Amino acid sequence: MTKAELKAEVNKQLEQQRQKLIELSLKIHANPELAFKEEKASSWLTSYLAKNGFQVEDGIGGLSTAFKASYGTNNPVIALLAEYDALPEIGHACGHNIIAASAVGAAVATRCIVDNCGGTVVVLGTPAEELIGGKVLMLKAGVFDGIDAAMIVHPGIRNASATEALACIGLDVQFLGKAVHAAAYPEQGINALEAMILAFNALNSLRQHIKDRARIHGVITHGGEAANVVPAYSAATFLVRATDNAYLDELKQKVLNCFEGAALATGARLDYRWGETVYAPMKNNMVLAQLFARNLESLGRRVDPFESHFGFGSTDVGNVSQVVPAIHPSVAIASSDVLLHSSEFVLAAASDSGHGGLLDAAKALAMTVVDLLNEPQALAKVKDEFSS
Repeated sequence: MTKAELKAEVNKQLEQQRQKLIELSLKIHANPELAFKEEKASSWLTSYLAKNGFQVEDGIGGLSTAFKASYGTNNPVIALLAEYDALPEIGHACGHNIIAASAVGAAVATRCIVDNCGGTVVVLGTPAEELIGGKVLMLKAGVFDGIDAAMIVHPGIRNASATEALACIGLDVQFLGKAVHAAAYPEQGINALEAMILAFNALNSLRQHIKDRARIHGVITHGGEAANVVPAYSAATFLVRATDNAYLDELKQKVLNCFEGAALATGARLDYRWGETVYAPMKNNMVLAQLFARNLESLGRRVDPFESHFGFGSTDVGNVSQVVPAIHPSVAIASSDVLLHSSEFVLAAASDSGHGGLLDAAKALAMTVVDLLNEPQALAKVKDEFSS
C-alpha cells in the first residue's frame, strides 16, 4: 500500500471506532480520578487495547495505574502517550479523557501500518501528570528505554503542532512562631502569618525583575485559627517556573531569599521543602511537529505557527522530550475565551466539539505514525534533529 492509501486506511479505521472512542472518553470524564488512583480509567483503556490485539503490561515502572500496550515486535518503536488523571474538585478540566481516548484510538488504527511496514506501536499509560509527574518516575524506571519517538495530543483552544512548556518545581513552606493573646501580650508573640505575608510581598517585588516567561505563584494553605491569637503557624505552597533549568536554579535561590528575609524580619522559624519532581522544559522536535502539522491540516484545521508562543504551563512530557524525540501538540475543542482548568473546559471536554477534537487528534497521530514507519528517512530526520 502507498503512504496515501495507508493514511486513508487509518482514517477509515478511526471512523469505525468513533462511537466506541467517544463512549470511552465520556466514561473517563464522568469518573474523574486523581493521581495514582486512576484504577477505572487504566482498566478501561487496557481492556480496549487488549480486545484489539495489543499485548498489555500493567503496573509498569512500579506504578499501579501505569501500563504499556504493544502491537508489533520489531524496531522502530513509536510511543503514543495517554494521560487520564483528573484535577481535584473540578474533574477533567484539562481534558485528559480526550488525551487517553485519542492515544488508544490512534494506536488501534495503526495496526495495519505495523502489519504493512513493520515496527511497533506502543501506548504508554502515564498516570499523575497533574500533581506528581508520573512520567518522571517512569523515565527513572527505564520505561522509555528503546522508544524511538513519542507523541501526545492535548485538547485546548488552538490547533498547534508544538507548544512551549516551562521547567517547574514545587515549594512547600511553613513559618513557626509563638502564639499569645493578640491584645494582652502582643509584644511576646511571633507572628507566623505576618512572616508569610511579608514573604508574599517580597515575591511580588521580585516579579518585577525576573525574565518575561518565568512564573512564581502560590497560595496560603494555613494562616491561623482566631483573630485574637497571634498565629504560631502558617503554611503555603508555591510553583516556580522558568524557560530552562539553569534559570530555574537561579530563580529558586531568589525565591528562597524572600522567605529567609521574612523569617529574619519577624523572628519566625522557616521550614521549607522543594518538590522531589522537577518538570523539565519542552524540547520540541520540529521535524516531527511539521509532520503532525501537515496531517492535522489535511483534516481541515488551520495550525497556528509555533512562533506565536502561547502559554501552556508545565508538563512531565518535557522530561520525556529531553531523552526521546517528542511532540506535545494541541487540538482546539473550545473558543479562545475558555481557559484550561476551568469549569467551562470541563464541559468542552465532553461536548460535540470535544468529540471532534478527539477524532482529529487520533487521526493526526495515526497519520504521523504512517510517516514514521512507512518512510525510514522521516524518522532518521527526527532523530538527527534530536541529536544535533
